[in-house]
Amino acid sequence: MEEHTYIGPEGIIEKKKKYIMPCLGHFYREPRQFVRGEMQYLFDHEGRRYLDCFAGVSVINCGHCNPEITKKVQEQVGTLQHVCNIYLTENFVNLAERLAEVTPGDLQKSFFCSTGSEATEGALLLASIYTKNSEIIALRNGLHGRTKLGMSITGIGMWRTDVNPVGGIHFAPNPYCYRCPLGKKRETCDLACANAVEDLIKTATSGHPGAFIAESIQGNAGIIVPPEGYFKRVKEILETYGTLLITDEVQTGFARTGKMFAIEHSGVTPDILVCAKALGNGAPISAFIASAKIADTYTKPGASTLGGNPVSSTAGLAVLDYIASHHLMEHAAKCGELLRNGLRELQKRHPIIGDIRGLGLMTGAEFVHADKSPAPEVLDEILETMKDRGFIIGKNGVARNVMAFQPPLVITEKNLTDTLDALEMVLNEMKL
Repeated sequence: MEEHTYIGPEGIIEKKKKYIMPCLGHFYREPRQFVRGEMQYLFDHEGRRYLDCFAGVSVINCGHCNPEITKKVQEQVGTLQHVCNIYLTENFVNLAERLAEVTPGDLQKSFFCSTGSEATEGALLLASIYTKNSEIIALRNGLHGRTKLGMSITGIGMWRTDVNPVGGIHFAPNPYCYRCPLGKKRETCDLACANAVEDLIKTATSGHPGAFIAESIQGNAGIIVPPEGYFKRVKEILETYGTLLITDEVQTGFARTGKMFAIEHSGVTPDILVCAKALGNGAPISAFIASAKIADTYTKPGASTLGGNPVSSTAGLAVLDYIASHHLMEHAAKCGELLRNGLRELQKRHPIIGDIRGLGLMTGAEFVHADKSPAPEVLDEILETMKDRGFIIGKNGVARNVMAFQPPLVITEKNLTDTLDALEMVLNEMKL
């Protein structure tokens, strides 16, 4: 077998500078070139193995190059790749049927696209068609995509690159208990962040905005988990004013949090649900899903050229099969508890860790200085050292100071113990 010659990190960076738009950055001071994946592991161009604790930002839930999924995708690639969904093929309607079975409540009808950004746009379009109102309420520090509307409803400054954002959008305080935007204490706040949505509707909108959109857990904001009762209170408010609840499950969907979708932890059924990323386990596919009552108002012609193509739909069906047959929801819940408990033990000895939060295998550890100010420069050094020792861990947060664990859900308990042991060694060496 002929040995492959790679251009290496320096060669890739050189070509990026010449041929790729400069908005696209990369992690690490000394990045690696990844050339192969195998379930929870990545391999670089020099043959080094890394435990992947980020899963391509919650995409590879079922593992890199999962043989059960890959075999089915390869068979489909050799049979039929594309005819556009204006022609009749079977896979995408079978996948829509399966999604109706695994999504909460009466969510039933899907529209397939290729990316999370595209599905978010579609969900907001459907909401405006149904309610006949295009006003949108979003959350501060939310992230919903890189399209014009997606950026406009994004509440993180670094991602709002459009100099002329779309109007008719209002931002509510996000439910960030560690740094409450309203200065409240969780024990006595009476869900003030949720009640603020009603104040916003009354004072800044027409009185019946079309949609409220929120990530079930805010990913890029730093894995912000809403307090218990938050979404129930918000849903009660929205129903009073005829406003639809759209939940963005792009990062949180498909067993990531210990349930199929994170909104299920709240006992609330959204009016529209947006999903992407892990549905294809690396294949480009997304969807927005609504009840028949809402979906059936979308009657003017609409299609997505590559949405729900035979190959991506095959991947989606294989993902749902794998999640069920390998009990990934239960595994994510169990491993998530182990991880957070381990981080809490580290926190007792290393006060640089200011807060730990998450559900299932979506966990964040916020790194702070003694005065609780963000410590992104410290986190960067830790992540660089962990990478050099064979552990790929993500980062997010508005201040980029949150260590993000979103690994493939096939990760083992020993993998997580090894990660925690390595992290403690690094913290000890850095005297943190």
